[in-house]
Amino acid sequence: MSEYNSNYSLYLPSYSIGPDCYKEIPYVTRFFGKTAAVIGGKTAMSKAKNALIEGVKGSDVKLLDFIEYGGNSTYENGDALIANPTVQKADMLFAVGGGRACDTVKYVADKLDKPLFTFPTVGSNCASVTAISVIYNPDGSFRDYYYPKLANHCFINSAVIADSPEKLLWAGIGDALSKEYEAVFSSKDDTLFHTPLMGRQVSRICTDPLIEYGTQALESIREKKPSFALDQVILDIIVSTGIVSNMMTTVDSYYYNSTLAHCIYYGATVTEHGHSHLHGEIVSLGVLCLLQYEGRSDEVERIMKFNSSIGLPVCFDDIEIGESEFDKMADKFVQTTEWAHMPKGVTREAYIDSMKKLNEIGREFKKNK
Repeated sequence: MSEYNSNYSLYLPSYSIGPDCYKEIPYVTRFFGKTAAVIGGKTAMSKAKNALIEGVKGSDVKLLDFIEYGGNSTYENGDALIANPTVQKADMLFAVGGGRACDTVKYVADKLDKPLFTFPTVGSNCASVTAISVIYNPDGSFRDYYYPKLANHCFINSAVIADSPEKLLWAGIGDALSKEYEAVFSSKDDTLFHTPLMGRQVSRICTDPLIEYGTQALESIREKKPSFALDQVILDIIVSTGIVSNMMTTVDSYYYNSTLAHCIYYGATVTEHGHSHLHGEIVSLGVLCLLQYEGRSDEVERIMKFNSSIGLPVCFDDIEIGESEFDKMADKFVQTTEWAHMPKGVTREAYIDSMKKLNEIGREFKKNK
């Protein structure tokens, strides 16, 4: 008789949030070392530097240097950091900035096998708490996914994020809108075991807080003041979606992390004006395309109204893409991981038809607004 034998590990994010959360650094890092190399974007580090220095003041933690990560999450930038003597010397790595900075330092920490702590300075994505890095080519085109270890802890300083560009939180809301719809759609044909099943259930809490608190959170960013609404949206974008990503993605088995909404983003990267628009901005339109493909007209209407209320796109005109470019987009997105893990029955032609129909609905919505 064969014996059931299944072994796996799941690492979930731990985090601190608040305007004074950097004061927790000495306590949280106490078992991991005493020296840290701070790596991130130039602007991000300038915004967080004083708070970081104040956070470790009077403790055993020493910040060795503030090092720019290179501007994009490429293997080339990561390898340059791996060769940096200060990075090699440090007990710990502190990743400061947005998604691409965090993704780069996750790769570096994984290769060097060093403890990693993340310090997101924008509320635009969940990269600071996920075990996946989006890697680009030096020319800015998408390359592949790298699967590093999870950061040991994430410090979400709401005062620093409140001082970030409004447009990045706006795009973060657009990106996070996809999580529930994509997780549920991509896994709909499969019988899920415990971990992805729990991930799918967590995904169901990702949409409503964005709709309830999104407008107020954007007002807080404009005023550069932390608020309850801003915290709810930040936690949704960074933590809730990050937990779903970690539960619904593996290196070589299942991939339910993203699907048709993100196909619109990857397709847009080969259009004339795709690079002029933010990732989450494009994904929010992809959400509408996915919902249209599923025939969920009530939900198309609900999300279209929300998108319109905060300036996210409702048709392809809003991201400067013509229907003549849809075939070129499809040539790109059918090569993606998302398409390779698509539920049964999804075809390129059917999705292009849904894109065209959604475009028509969005144009009509704008006329009647």
